[in-house]
Order: sequence, then C-alpha cells, then structure tokens
Amino acid sequence: MKKEKKENGFRTEWKKRRKTFIKNGELSLLALPTIIWVVIFSYIPMFSIILAFKDYNSMKGVFGSEWNGLDNFKFLFSSNDAAIIIRNTVLYNLAFVILATAISIIIALLLETITKKFFIKLYQTVLMLPHFVSWVVVGFVMMGLFNYENGVANNLISALGGDKAMWYSTTKPWPYIITSSYLWKQVGYQALFYYGAILAIDDSLYEAGKIDGANKIQEIFYITLPMMRTTICTLLIVSIGSMMRGDFGLFYYVPNNMGSLYQVTDVIDTYIYRMMRVVGNVGVSSAVTLFQSVVGFILVLVSNAVIKKLDSDSAMF
Repeated sequence: MKKEKKENGFRTEWKKRRKTFIKNGELSLLALPTIIWVVIFSYIPMFSIILAFKDYNSMKGVFGSEWNGLDNFKFLFSSNDAAIIIRNTVLYNLAFVILATAISIIIALLLETITKKFFIKLYQTVLMLPHFVSWVVVGFVMMGLFNYENGVANNLISALGGDKAMWYSTTKPWPYIITSSYLWKQVGYQALFYYGAILAIDDSLYEAGKIDGANKIQEIFYITLPMMRTTICTLLIVSIGSMMRGDFGLFYYVPNNMGSLYQVTDVIDTYIYRMMRVVGNVGVSSAVTLFQSVVGFILVLVSNAVIKKLDSDSAMF
C-alpha cells in the first residue's frame, strides 16, 4: 500500500514538473545549453569516482584495475603534504571571502554615489577588465616584477641602495602577493553583483529615510546593507562551498610553480595536478578530488542551514 502511494506521488510530481517545463518552454529552451553542459562535464564524469578506490593501471583500464579500498585516502592523510595543502587552501579562501566581500561591497557603495552615466560605464569597464586577464599573463607580469636579475622590484631596490631579494626562494611575501593578485582580479567582478543589488532597491526607502533625517552613513547601515542581505548571503554560501578549492591558475602560474614556495603556495588543486602529471598516481588524485568535493558539498549544506536559521529568506534552499 505504501509502495503504491509512493509510486502515485512520484507520478503526480513528475506530471507537475513536466507541465511546468512545457508551460515555461522558452525559458526551458534558454536553459537547455547550460543543462547539457552540466550533464556532459559534471555528471557523466562522476562515474570515475570509482578510481578513488582503485589501484589504477593504464594497461588494465578503469574497470580492469584492482580495488584497493581506502588505501589512496590513507596515502594522502599519512603524508606531510595533506596538512600543508588543506591549511593553505582553507586559510587563503577564508582571506579571499572576507576581504573580497568587504572590498566589493565598499566599491559597490562608491559606484552608487556616481551620477553621470559616462563615469559609471567607465568605472564598470575598468573594474571588470582584470577578471578577464588570464593567470598565465599575470604570471609573466610577476616574473617581470620579481626576477632576480632584471625584475622591476630588484632594480628599484638596487637604485635605492639595497640588496636584491630572492623573491622566488623567500616564502614570507607570497601570501600577501597571492592575496593581492586575487583581490585585484576578482573584487571588481564581484562588486558589480552588489551594485546590481543596490540598483534594485526601491528609491522610496531612501526618500523615507531622508524624511526621518537619516544621513548617508545611516542609509547604508539601515537601508542599503539590509536590502542587500539576500545577495550577500547567496554569494557567501557559494564562496564557502568553494572553501576546499583553490584557484589553480592563481596558485600555479603566479608563483611560477616554484618548489621552494610550496610551503605557502601549494593547495589541493595544484597537488592534484602534480599527482596526475608528475607522479602519475591517478588513484590518489581521484581520492583527493572526491574528498574535496564531499567537504565542499557539506560546507554548502551547513552554511545554508546556518543562514536559514538566522534569516530564512536569504537561504538558497
């Protein structure tokens, strides 16, 4: 009886969704390319999860390779690299989330004060440009800045009477260089999301605030920021979900993949790449990727649950 009820409920739900899909045919058609892309590049490759539990041999193939249980995970967590890559990934992403969110909101608030359309478009273009610059290009710029012999930084230091620095052998400045590079590339792009949220706020709220005697600072804290909370929370959930993922281009090309800097520049994504291309250990690479994805999924659920408790309207689901 229960089985029949479940089947009937499933059929009813399927019919409702099919009707909704047909009713919103144009929107569904627009979404179709994205759906196909996600299926091809996100869902179909998921079958390779089994490699995380196999001792992969290219001669035997995916299905012919022998199972080795949790040995790939044991290899990761028994190595000294695990603590370094997890620490770097989490700490960098925490810094990125906090700083990028704060700076992006400030930039969006500053954009909102501009009234002339020419300058708004100009600043939007200037802010967006870094986002489209490849990390490969940024890496070459960094080499031009920090090259020991002819780098701009060392030439400037020499001109001031100082000794040239071995930038690619010294770990101390690189957390600041990497964080600054990320902020330069991403804050302008994120600021436009917040700027769009500000433009969507009803002008009557500001008019009411002015009537009540609110100044600009009070308008920001009592009108603008509260009305932006849904956008802020959504972007925070997405950012927290990516807490275990490092931007490969940033951590590989900016420090020029220097082994002497791995202590502060090696993250999970660069470790996966190295295990795949240099060591050739497909099983461990798959295990690390699976660990990364599972933890990211849990972080999305937890962050969404916390936000839902605090403000149910701002949660994603």
